[in-house]
Amino acid sequence: MTDNRTLVIGTRNRKKLAEIQRLLDGLPVVLNTLDDYPEAGDVEETGKTFKNNAVLKAAETAAAIGEWTVADDSGLEVDALGGRPGVYSARYAGPEQVDENNMAKVLKELRDVEMERRTARFKCAIALAAPDRLLFVVEESCEGRIALGPRGTSGFGYDPVFVPDGYGRSFAELGSEIKDRLSHRGKALRRFREELKKLLQQDNDHGR
Repeated sequence: MTDNRTLVIGTRNRKKLAEIQRLLDGLPVVLNTLDDYPEAGDVEETGKTFKNNAVLKAAETAAAIGEWTVADDSGLEVDALGGRPGVYSARYAGPEQVDENNMAKVLKELRDVEMERRTARFKCAIALAAPDRLLFVVEESCEGRIALGPRGTSGFGYDPVFVPDGYGRSFAELGSEIKDRLSHRGKALRRFREELKKLLQQDNDHGR
């Protein structure tokens, strides 16, 4: 039996980290974060898509610290806004990345848009990179619509204004268990978990 594989979660977002930890629980990995690697600088998100940014962050961080690194990029696409905020979701209202300001900007831009046209989706791409190569990428989405105002206190980002299809409550009202099952990141992490299990088994078979 081999030692557990070190896996670095390429984020300093504590709520995002907790979400990832929940969904990778039970795998033979030791989870570290960027806070454990002072030499790891922040990677500028210059990609045009969520996949571009996830791969960029995972690959550059893995090369810098010498460990397998998982990175994700995710965000909100609103149809009535031409797909905005998209890859700029976290900093839509400015570089300070304040969730409340980002939500307020989206709601202001949708103020004259009726509910039927407030369709939107969350998208998520998750990449895993070794120091010398990209291992794999998974992508998922969650369809829904934008509420007339923020509701609920759990979650983060745009959760209080996003109502998933088939539900009358926002992600921030539904709680982590239902959100993990429905969300873009929850679905992507389940696929990520399966792909990671295959890699870890190959590692084990070859004795690393």
